[in-house]
Amino acid sequence: MEKIDWSLKKFDELSAKEMYEILKLRSEVFVVEQNCVFLDMDDKDQFAHHLQGRIEGNLAAVVRILPPGLAYDEPSIGRVVSSPRFRRKGVGIALMNKAIEETVALYGACAIKIGAQQYLKKFYESFGFVQCSETYLEDDIPHIKMIRNQ
Repeated sequence: MEKIDWSLKKFDELSAKEMYEILKLRSEVFVVEQNCVFLDMDDKDQFAHHLQGRIEGNLAAVVRILPPGLAYDEPSIGRVVSSPRFRRKGVGIALMNKAIEETVALYGACAIKIGAQQYLKKFYESFGFVQCSETYLEDDIPHIKMIRNQ
């Protein structure tokens, strides 16, 4: 796998260019690729830490880490996305491993909760997450809540 340069920044530390690239990638995947019309800007980005993975300067993957009490009682990893350009190269796995590591560094050894697209259940289980809700529809896509206990 190519070398990934990681950066973790609070919203106010992101440059306009970085935020544009993050929103562009999220729209490319969540809106266009998944054919899902939804409002991505949900007033949580401003309270999140944004973990970016870059390969040769290009945004390859990104997540946002939300503090406890914003989405769930536990800290949360969300808006997990890798660029189609860098898929099938282990970028998604590296992203989740780094996101878990950074979440623990920020909030200590505690449970982490996510809302996952149901088809990615096995992917998230490989990181220790277990399903903790019934299936529900979010923007017409089946989702489940999952938790990873420390």
